[in-house]
Amino acid sequence: MVKSPVTEGIDENWGSVVSEIYLNPSLVTGLTGIDQFDHIIVVFYMDRSSFDPKGDLIRRPQGRSDMPEVGIFAQRAKHRPNPIGITAVELIKIIGNVLTVKGLDAIDGTPILDLKPYYPEYDRILEPTVPEWVTRLMKNYF
Repeated sequence: MVKSPVTEGIDENWGSVVSEIYLNPSLVTGLTGIDQFDHIIVVFYMDRSSFDPKGDLIRRPQGRSDMPEVGIFAQRAKHRPNPIGITAVELIKIIGNVLTVKGLDAIDGTPILDLKPYYPEYDRILEPTVPEWVTRLMKNYF
């Protein structure tokens, strides 16, 4: 579960948010070695998200009028047909079953599904192509 100072969904400034991830104590030995990574991938369940096909299947990202209308699978909106979130975050420290991370865009109380080490060889594309609106959209996200 996530312990975060953010209690409602927001669309900007996640990069400075420091959160704690509370892992089930019975899984702590599974963290062995993850402290050697400075970034991890967090997979979480957006349990307070909702999805309305009429309003969410095609929409403007963040509801912004300066964004084009695009389908849900062309954006990273929180209201999805399957509310699974995935974010690469900075791993600050681990104490017991608590991981302190920076940049996790999950609100307080969000259930965690999985943690994975960040492998640049797998998790990074060097020169991806994205539409220009994505650059404008992400300007204040992280």
